[in-house]
Amino acid sequence: MKGDNAVLLDMGPTDREDVTVTREPSTHSWKRTGALLAITMCFAAAASIFFTFHYKEHHHDAEADDLRHTLRQISRTVRAAIHLEGEYNKNLEKLEWNQGVDQYHAEGGLTLDHNEIVIPRSGLYFVYSQASFRVSCHLDQHLDDEDILDSAARKMVHVSHAVKLWSPSYGNTEEDKNYETILHSVRTGCEKKASGNPEDDDKWFGSVYMGAVFNLHRGDRLKTVMDKKFLPLLDDKSGRTFFGVFAL
Repeated sequence: MKGDNAVLLDMGPTDREDVTVTREPSTHSWKRTGALLAITMCFAAAASIFFTFHYKEHHHDAEADDLRHTLRQISRTVRAAIHLEGEYNKNLEKLEWNQGVDQYHAEGGLTLDHNEIVIPRSGLYFVYSQASFRVSCHLDQHLDDEDILDSAARKMVHVSHAVKLWSPSYGNTEEDKNYETILHSVRTGCEKKASGNPEDDDKWFGSVYMGAVFNLHRGDRLKTVMDKKFLPLLDDKSGRTFFGVFAL
């Protein structure tokens, strides 16, 4: 029994030594593999950062170039617009549209020629105009007291304003231009307003405004038309009577 036990005890250490010898190379192998893997991941991360940085840098430069190109195009393409202030010319008995005063501006090829706006190129345009009036409101002296008490007995005044178009497509000659009305508006006054100012009392203040979008062509001409009897009633203070066009 002792002999058998001796054999078993002798084999134990031998087995443990064998296990130790066989495990030791395996542990070092995993360490080397882990180190190589870590180095590989570091190189991969560095490469990724490098290429990402250069891609973003290139992409940023491309976006900057696109922005500069867009800004250059915007600066070269000025949207056509014109805004004119009106004034009654007593000598010529007409409404004149003035340049270089108040809020006047003209760009993109729109010009004023012989009191008419000339369209530089075909396209959609918004055309607008406003005329303001100061109309005296008075009672008919032939009315009796009962009629005078009736507010309807006050004389009514109808003021109007229109924008007309001439186009080369109409086929008319320069001497015989046929204009077509494209905007027209009428308002009826008056209503007495006590303002505290003797000059303003017994007057009706009103504006006739109109505006719409039109498909206009190169060379088209726009002008305003107003009944001459209303011209002396025109309120031509700044910002009250104007005429303009802008491209869409």
